Amino acid sequence: MAEGFLKSFDPKLEVHSAGTHPSPQVHPKAVQVMREIGIEIDGNSPKSVDRFLETPIDYVITVCDHARETCPVFTGEVRHQVHIGFDDPAEAAGTEEEVIAVFRRVRDEIHRDFYKFYTDNLKK
Repeated sequence: MAEGFLKSFDPKLEVHSAGTHPSPQVHPKAVQVMREIGIEIDGNSPKSVDRFLETPIDYVITVCDHARETCPVFTGEVRHQVHIGFDDPAEAAGTEEEVIAVFRRVRDEIHRDFYKFYTDNLKK
């Protein structure tokens, strides 16, 4: 979701979303809640962070507390490493309505915090 928001703020940004243990596909509920606000992420595919370890990167941003603790060391040039933490909505339990409510809450938190990050650090 963070990748989708950053690209919606500025389509010229080069953004790569990756995980320490990527799923085989973007979570369908993440696709659903982003689509509700007009952002399509169903064409994205989860990638392993390993493919970016030696790449020069301006910002490495961890979003899940678990990823922050287990994030590998980037051996390429990394100008800034930032943590902007959120609950992992994929771990939500309960009824369909309760789970989708968690996805919406996290989506809105990501939008708020990443827009602030964008305006404070990237907006030109």
